[in-house]
Amino acid sequence: MATILRKTDTLKDPVAMKDFLGSKGLVYEFYKTPETLDLILAQKGLNDAEKAEVLSGLEYRFDQLKKEHGYKANDLVVLHDEVPGIQDMLAKFDKLHIHTDEEVRYIIDGSGIFGFIIDGERFEVHVSKGDFISIPANTNHWFTLDKNLRIKAVRYFKDNSGWTPVYVDESKVLINV
Repeated sequence: MATILRKTDTLKDPVAMKDFLGSKGLVYEFYKTPETLDLILAQKGLNDAEKAEVLSGLEYRFDQLKKEHGYKANDLVVLHDEVPGIQDMLAKFDKLHIHTDEEVRYIIDGSGIFGFIIDGERFEVHVSKGDFISIPANTNHWFTLDKNLRIKAVRYFKDNSGWTPVYVDESKVLINV
């Protein structure tokens, strides 16, 4: 379950988190992952066949999200400390940026940190297994792995052509540093 760190407080209550994120235009849900996937998800890395097996085991979720939100494609990202070039990969997204399409993640293993500056407020959402977050297009955010350096996340797309990060000057959007 996610935790939200703000300058003034920490939110752990699911209702309070969902309400706060909703007030910022973000969608948050918690979806338990099927126990049938626990063994494969416990592996550090996954080959292409194993990724396909995981996505197949989550097809019911994709079908639901296609109906509700119009997603057309999905894939599985597996990051850990032994992925070649992991630091360079993370460096693309650990600075404040936007995308021209929404960013949607369903965390199915591991953990990470989404940071935001919305309405002049900086806050972090620490995500872990079961957390689903949808970030609207043009929302100032960043992402990094936490100290565990491990995450598996299903990405959902309506159109993946908007995936180049557009970097934002933090000083122009942050109020009350």
